[in-house]
Amino acid sequence: MRIDILSVVPELLESPLNHSILKRAQAKGLVDIHIHNIRDYTLDKHKKVDDYAFGFSAGMVMQIEPIDRLLEKLKSEREYDEIIYTSPDGEMFNQKMANSMSLYNNIVVLCGHYKGIDQRIREHLITKEISVGDFVLTGGELAACIMTDAIVRLIPGAMTDEQSALSDSFQDDLLAPPVYTRPAEYKGWKVPEILLSGNERKINEWEYEQALERTKKLRPDLLK
Repeated sequence: MRIDILSVVPELLESPLNHSILKRAQAKGLVDIHIHNIRDYTLDKHKKVDDYAFGFSAGMVMQIEPIDRLLEKLKSEREYDEIIYTSPDGEMFNQKMANSMSLYNNIVVLCGHYKGIDQRIREHLITKEISVGDFVLTGGELAACIMTDAIVRLIPGAMTDEQSALSDSFQDDLLAPPVYTRPAEYKGWKVPEILLSGNERKINEWEYEQALERTKKLRPDLLK
């Protein structure tokens, strides 16, 4: 898989994308993550990539020319499954979406900034808009990191224990059950006896029941 991330502040992406599972996945050749500075594709001598909005709206807007120029270059080199824009009013990112996107070959993620991007980019160049929540960030870089992390960890071989991803929250529309580790007792707080029994069938039943109860209590909307 190849992920191209377009940003006006690429420095924000460097650390989150080069540690832990993401670092190992890149080292194994499972994913290529390329960060592109949109400022490198403007013809403005001051590397300016934004301008005032037409009308009376406040804030600066990312211009169409440098983004289109960069996208044209990338699309001339390969085909992309999706060209994604991180936007507060996009489709809500979730685990099912991450599962599907982990099967893609190539994706582009355009990070919004300032007041947003010229609407013509959204109408003519973007194939999918994604939000990570009902809130506004300074820019789309953090959203791009969240999406990239969620997608890459699902690529076979990215995680040391691939089975671990199958028991993550939301994989089966349930929250994950509680987990415990050693010591079995601490300050009188004990691990449930069933988890110490060694009975795999009963433990699986207990975990499912716990996941169901937690979901009913904390996220009943998932059960719909």
